Amino acid sequence: MEEKVEKPSYSIPNEIPLLVLDNTVLLPNIIMPYPVKDVRDIQLINDSLVDSKMIGVFSNRIIEKDEIPKDEIFEYGTAAVVLKLFKIPDGSIRIIIQGLKRIKINRVIQDEPYRRAEIHVIEDEYKPSMQIEVLQRNIVETFRKITELSPNIPEEILTATININDPAILADFICSNIEMDLADRQNILKEVNIENRLKILTTILGREVKMLELGSKIQTKISTEFDKSQRKYFLREQLKAIKKELGEDEELSVEITEFTNKIKKAKMPKEALAVAEKELDRLKRINPAAAEYSVAVNYLDWLVSLPWKVSTKDRVDINRAKKILDEDHYGLVDIKDRILEFLAIRKLKKSIKGPILCFVGPPGVGKTSLGQSIARALCRKFIRISLGGIRDEAEIRGHRRTYVGALPGRILQRIKQAGTNNPVFMLDEVDKIGMDFRGDPSSALLEVLDPEQNSTFSDHYVEVPFDLSNVLFIATANELYPIPPPLRDRMEIIQLPGYINEDKVKIAERYLIPRQIKENGLKPENISFVTTAIEKIITDYTREAGVRNIEREIGTICRKVARKFATGHKKIVKITKNSVEKYLGSAKFYSDMGKRENEVGIATGLAWTPFGGEILYIESVMMRGNKGFTLTGQLGDVMKESARAALSYIRSKSEELKIDNRIFEKSDIHVHVPAGATPKDGPSAGITIATSLASLLTKKPIKHDIAMTGEITLRGKVMPVGGIREKVVAAKRAGIKSIIIPKKNMSDLENIPEKIIKNLHFYPVEAIDEVWNLALIDGKTNKVQ
Repeated sequence: MEEKVEKPSYSIPNEIPLLVLDNTVLLPNIIMPYPVKDVRDIQLINDSLVDSKMIGVFSNRIIEKDEIPKDEIFEYGTAAVVLKLFKIPDGSIRIIIQGLKRIKINRVIQDEPYRRAEIHVIEDEYKPSMQIEVLQRNIVETFRKITELSPNIPEEILTATININDPAILADFICSNIEMDLADRQNILKEVNIENRLKILTTILGREVKMLELGSKIQTKISTEFDKSQRKYFLREQLKAIKKELGEDEELSVEITEFTNKIKKAKMPKEALAVAEKELDRLKRINPAAAEYSVAVNYLDWLVSLPWKVSTKDRVDINRAKKILDEDHYGLVDIKDRILEFLAIRKLKKSIKGPILCFVGPPGVGKTSLGQSIARALCRKFIRISLGGIRDEAEIRGHRRTYVGALPGRILQRIKQAGTNNPVFMLDEVDKIGMDFRGDPSSALLEVLDPEQNSTFSDHYVEVPFDLSNVLFIATANELYPIPPPLRDRMEIIQLPGYINEDKVKIAERYLIPRQIKENGLKPENISFVTTAIEKIITDYTREAGVRNIEREIGTICRKVARKFATGHKKIVKITKNSVEKYLGSAKFYSDMGKRENEVGIATGLAWTPFGGEILYIESVMMRGNKGFTLTGQLGDVMKESARAALSYIRSKSEELKIDNRIFEKSDIHVHVPAGATPKDGPSAGITIATSLASLLTKKPIKHDIAMTGEITLRGKVMPVGGIREKVVAAKRAGIKSIIIPKKNMSDLENIPEKIIKNLHFYPVEAIDEVWNLALIDGKTNKVQ
């Protein structure tokens, strides 16, 4: 134990021998014993006893090293006096030293046989103040807490601390009597200002209190938990013994009673009821402290929570359903008719099974909202899950209960959430399901979407058949071809085409603008949109088949107007064609159809994309070379093959087209499809590429206001292609009036609304020669309606 003594009067010389301590700091006014084993240090002590008994005590930065480099000693230390020396039989000595004053090394003047240095004494900077008094009291109280929490500090140390009035001595005394890092002790030693020294000590003591309190809390908690478990065990054993003596059966717990009542109310099928009762009997025998208990409780909770017999009553009113569909969606006449037919059959035949509807169309055309409208028309609950990116079969069928944290699949989770067994269930993004080593979710969906099987749908977690035949499943997709054929076969595909500009204007006026006005805190009397302004937003700021980006741009305008009203604007804001740019900035898209002229080598094609139809320009140029044929624009293999087939056909017809064959020997031909960052593929650009090449080689310009689509064969035949509806909508949107299509695709025009094909001229063709007659400037045109 270290103890405080009264400071004696000693004269500290300017030069002094240095005793280096390992992992220890001697502070002023502190007496400390220290063993000395090194021969040089023993000689240092013996010489100091002969001289003034005065030594300089410093700490070593490197702990337990024989050779101490000069720069590995802290520069601040303590001048000390050797009070006593005890010789030990092994040749070492033990000394008792007392710290006197803080000192600092100026320079080392001797290394052998021991180190001596020139030093200077550091005097404390002390000015009595209330701040120091408060710090002093706080330190004493904190030290009192430490002594209460730590059994290693004797009561006498606390008593001595309370009776120290000098703040400098107090700080050094407490620092020497608690557990502290070498760096912290050294910081206390080198701090000259008393107030700062007390602040450093306050921080260290606070940290020590927190650590001791945390240790005490952990120890108490462990002890308490152990005592509780022991007590529960003995009480439980005693209770069992008492009940056995009395001959009474153990009463059901509150949880068991609740499950019993819930099972009775759930109206489960026989198979599910048998499983639930068996699981309840098992639960009664499981110790509540066992891990299996919570697993069984969770399983029973799922069984009693599923809506086995709970359903909403359908309200199949065809006129009301038509009104709701018209309120929620503009246009889509064919789609609405098909939905109304579907509802009519459900009205006539209550136990109808299927079909499963699948809405396929570009983003933003209203697939999800159609499902919500159907639910509203039937007065059913609407639930939705997104299947995009799902790769684990367990997402559909659930995990088996053997796994920790197992749950049912998302189908039964949403059914439970809906609270009925006949909701309208939307499976969004069914074309974006993936698969990996965890299984194929699309295969799991086969049972869900098959009307012949889903009445006994089995989830891996529940392991009891659940009837999904009353659920009205509606799937949505952007593309049809990624959907696996077996899954596609179980659904009735309903195509939703993109909107033309006239439709978008009506949708914006009826739905988008009122919704955005409301969402941005405005009122109808605050803002108005002129029709020409809406048209400008559609043509100059969006390029899509749906209306999602249009609503986003309208929302941007409404936010800016809302800011005006929030800062004191009073008058109505009228959005005109000229003011749109003020709110949305420069136009993002430009239509150059009006500026295009009849040019050689530039043909206008029509393409299908997952996001609707698009206009496709194909450019060809010729230069001196050696039979080179280059294709650029990030084209796929099928499109490249179409281009080669087109060139081969033109070369085979060079005499009829009056093309000099020597051109092919001495020239390179380059075909480019702009928007090079966008991948392109498919055979439908075949006749467009052939027309571009024929124009280039015959020097005949192509009519700029005519678009075309069709596959070309090596014999020059024009084959039918897909996506005619989307391509016609794209042409209408771009302002094109004349369209060349394969003759076999003319039947597809019957499925396109009259308002879309109105004022459009269609030219059915069977051979590429007919295309050239229509598209090249000096060709003969025979318009066919």
